[in-house]
Amino acid sequence: QVHLVESGGGLVETGGSLRLSCVVSGRTFSNLAMGWFRQAPGKEREFVAQISWLGGSIFYSDSVKGRFIISRDNTKNTVSLQMNALKSEDTAVYYCAADKSHEIGGRNPQTYDYWGQGTQVTVSS
Repeated sequence: QVHLVESGGGLVETGGSLRLSCVVSGRTFSNLAMGWFRQAPGKEREFVAQISWLGGSIFYSDSVKGRFIISRDNTKNTVSLQMNALKSEDTAVYYCAADKSHEIGGRNPQTYDYWGQGTQVTVSS
């Protein structure tokens, strides 16, 4: 059974930074494409960032490009999301997700097979 556990969310002021982490167990991590998504109240879950098996391919949504950095450490079964210059519109529950079928998962949440429970990020203005 595959488990994804996020941590690192919290309350931060506009312009601040947070680092989210997601630890994966139950499957060979280097065979999983990983992604971060977020969902704000009343909105659909949206793509934030994705990273391929070995980290060679990385993509971001336009809304976070230049501010967020996704990375992975295959020796620690961990994917991280460094979030800088946070804005109030970044407030959401953030989820990590794993795709077992593709080298890189894509922007559609339906592509992903496994999900974490989510971690709340709140940016105060």
